[in-house]
Amino acid sequence: MQVFVEVADRGSLSAAATQLDMSRAMVSRYLAELEEWVGVRLLHRTTRRLSLTPAGAETLPRCRRMLDMVGDMHEAVATPEAAPKGLLRMSASPSFGNSQLVAVVADFVRRYPGTAVDLLLVDRLVNLVEERVDLAVRITNDVDPSLIARRLADCRSVVCASEAYLSQRGVPARAEDLAFHNCLTHSYHGHSLWRFLRAGETVDVPVSGSITANEAQVLMAAALRGAGIALLPTYLAAPEIAAGRLRAILGDSEPQVLGIYAVYASRRQMPLVLRTMLDFLVEQLGQGPWDAPLAGRK
Repeated sequence: MQVFVEVADRGSLSAAATQLDMSRAMVSRYLAELEEWVGVRLLHRTTRRLSLTPAGAETLPRCRRMLDMVGDMHEAVATPEAAPKGLLRMSASPSFGNSQLVAVVADFVRRYPGTAVDLLLVDRLVNLVEERVDLAVRITNDVDPSLIARRLADCRSVVCASEAYLSQRGVPARAEDLAFHNCLTHSYHGHSLWRFLRAGETVDVPVSGSITANEAQVLMAAALRGAGIALLPTYLAAPEIAAGRLRAILGDSEPQVLGIYAVYASRRQMPLVLRTMLDFLVEQLGQGPWDAPLAGRK
């Protein structure tokens, strides 16, 4: 069943064999045995294409549920003192990875010497199955329903700028004043509209400016050089604000809060290293420790 699910997820026998560390011949043999046991063909196989038969489409979700049950059973009876071992492949955005996640990963492998982490930092949405990623940290309010998600913390944002910019262009008194300022915008989040909550009401403000980037670190670097006003996640901007290099503004208007999630593809036969990392992420990031330097700053 595990072989069948891997083949269906990855679209080829070769990819499934690589993931399972098996030969392609063994994968074919296991598929044949499952089809013989079920009594019907589960996959259409040609030299160019692999697809589920109607019976395969009916069988696949049932196999997933049974594998999930096996994983739950292993988790329930696992020896408490067993130490996690093995390689974990993770992904996150460069800004969150560099500013927060790398420290957590370093602490994790130090606490559990038998583990290793392959950390992929990219400014795009990673396909967990195709890119063989075990665990991804995503910041969103729209979690992919096909994935299993565990909320780690809130991702708050702050509107900020350098004193050089504010002394030249003035300090916006209200969120609506941002429409008349040079706003440094993110390509994917709030590119032309920033959303706030003020006095229990949602306020949408159209924004524009001279610099757009697909990475928050770039926008923060531009803000530090006086290029404009940026909407930055507090996990990135908090140290700069605490040090006085950036100034938080618009304290009466709270930017939209997003969730920080750890997402993974399936519970089936979840390795101990993955379960342990999930708990460790909650332990280290669950309180949003980066927000502490901002207390009383706005």
